[in-house]
Amino acid sequence: MTTTVTTSEGEDFSTQIADSVESFLIAVRAIAAEGNAGSAVPLLLLEVSQVLLAGARLGAHQDFEPREEYQPDVGEEADVDELRLGLAGILDNVDTYSFVFDPYEPEIVISQISDDVTSIVADLENGLRHFRRGDVDEALWWWQFSYVNNWGNLAGAVLNALLMVVAHDRLDAEPFTGEDEDVAAANEMLEGDAELPR
Repeated sequence: MTTTVTTSEGEDFSTQIADSVESFLIAVRAIAAEGNAGSAVPLLLLEVSQVLLAGARLGAHQDFEPREEYQPDVGEEADVDELRLGLAGILDNVDTYSFVFDPYEPEIVISQISDDVTSIVADLENGLRHFRRGDVDEALWWWQFSYVNNWGNLAGAVLNALLMVVAHDRLDAEPFTGEDEDVAAANEMLEGDAELPR
């Protein structure tokens, strides 16, 4: 099921999406430029989470239609190599991760967070250039199409990878040593050698 909006609501909607996209692009570049490994992962987790909300809103919307058959030329794509290298340097040994691209046709994909975030940036930036030129229809069509086709899936995978980095950092701080004892106690209970707690 998809949602529809009126013309005035559509203008507000496009502006909100553009604001979310621009905020994400600025934040990701700032994270890469700052080079702070300690704060990069939680900040990226926050930014990817927020831009995924914009993507979900696009995905829930009825299909946008571009005004022209071919995408208008908005100039050369921004150079994102510096961004990718900056993120790769910060993320270091947690950059490479694996995920399932399509859970209905499960196949494990090996990728890099830095590459995938850069791909998301490229998709979003392309739509933003259309928006800034006043071609709102093209911008919304591109953001929605690329969300469903590419950056939505990548952002979801990146989000999970970043969350796991945070989870391991928080939960693995002290090694868990009680597993053997817990298994032994469970086995005793199953064998009827231990009384059940009252």
